[in-house]
Amino acid sequence: MKYALRLEELGMFLLAVFLYSLLQYPWWLFLVLILLPDLSMLGYLINPEQGAVLYNLFHHKGIAIIFYLIGIYLISAPLQLFGIILFAHSSLDRALGYGLKYGDSFRHTHLGMIGKKSV
Repeated sequence: MKYALRLEELGMFLLAVFLYSLLQYPWWLFLVLILLPDLSMLGYLINPEQGAVLYNLFHHKGIAIIFYLIGIYLISAPLQLFGIILFAHSSLDRALGYGLKYGDSFRHTHLGMIGKKSV
């Protein structure tokens, strides 16, 4: 089942790449922006709960879709770009096994525990 879910997430990432190709931005920009949502991990410098809230805000696909749709409605390429980047990043993260975070630990995600096991 995990393999099927990861494959589905990879498909959503490829959808985001396709949607990006419809915009008039250079491809190097996609490669730079795809990493920006991970800056939300800086919230963990405050504490795990605040870190999880900030991380989940920038890794929530529903929020990404809302920004993209608002961008279409307003004919705003930057809003569409923002939505696509959030969606692509979140999909790629989930394809790699990283999920939305719980407030107790960065390692505790909705897809299970990540990282090395404690000894």
